[in-house]
Parts: sequence; structure tokens; C-alpha cells
Amino acid sequence: MPAGIYGTIICASILGAASPDTPALRVAVSVLVTLLVYWLAERYAEVLGLASSPDHAGPFEQRTHRVTAAHLRHVMGSGWAMIQASVTPVIVMLVGRLLGGDSEMAVNIALWYTVALLAMLGWLAATRAGLAGWPRALAAGFATLLGLVVVVLKASLH
Repeated sequence: MPAGIYGTIICASILGAASPDTPALRVAVSVLVTLLVYWLAERYAEVLGLASSPDHAGPFEQRTHRVTAAHLRHVMGSGWAMIQASVTPVIVMLVGRLLGGDSEMAVNIALWYTVALLAMLGWLAATRAGLAGWPRALAAGFATLLGLVVVVLKASLH
């Protein structure tokens, strides 16, 4: 769930930074490529972290773990939620464009969709964390607020 929230915020940020005259398809490709780069960077850092973690080393010794193929498969297989979180906003944007909206309108619809998605993901993450009542609402509200900040930034840029 955290990777999904993170990916949705990155997606919203790219939508928010898109110029009003940028074609929706170019924005979609930018979202997917950017999230792929973030995912690869995160996976790379994870592998390096595995390789450099101490393995019963003394205070002045540095030993490293040998990273195996199993480690690599596990690391590369995790974190996909970051990329998956961008799929529905991109679909919403492209459908908005296919239904006759211009690129700016399609991007704006997708951006507002990401705000709603962040609210839902925040609520689900809080529920899975065992939060209820006001703490759950506050957690969902914070995730929503992050999306709204992106909307405000977009308004101030364009």
C-alpha cells in the first residue's frame, strides 16, 4: 500500500506539471517512464542495501552479504504497486481524451481522479494498519491533502 500511495503522488505530480498543450499520450508515456525510473532506482538501492548489510561483522569489520539470484528475484518482484498505481489515472486521462475532451481537460480529470484515489488508498492503508474513527479519517485526509497540494501547485504554474 505505501508504494501505491507513493506512485499515485508521483503520477499526480507529473500530471500537475504537464503543460496545458502537451498531448495526453505524451503525458501518459511520461508518467509510465518516470514511475519505471523511480521503481528501478528504488530496486537498485534495495539491492545495494542487501549487498552492503553487515553479516555478523564486528565493530571494525565490514562484511557483506552475497546477493543471490533469489534475492534479486524477490527485490525486483516487489514494489510494483508504485507503477500499478499509475495505471488507472493514465486510463482515465486517455479515456477522457478519447471521449472528446482536449488534452488539458483529460489531464485535469485524471489529476482530480488521483486526488480521489489518494483518499481511498489512505483510507485503505489506515484500515490495514488497524486505525479506526478519527485516526483513520485523519490518515485518509492527509493522503488527500497531498493530492490537493499538487492541484494547487498546478494552478499556480499554469
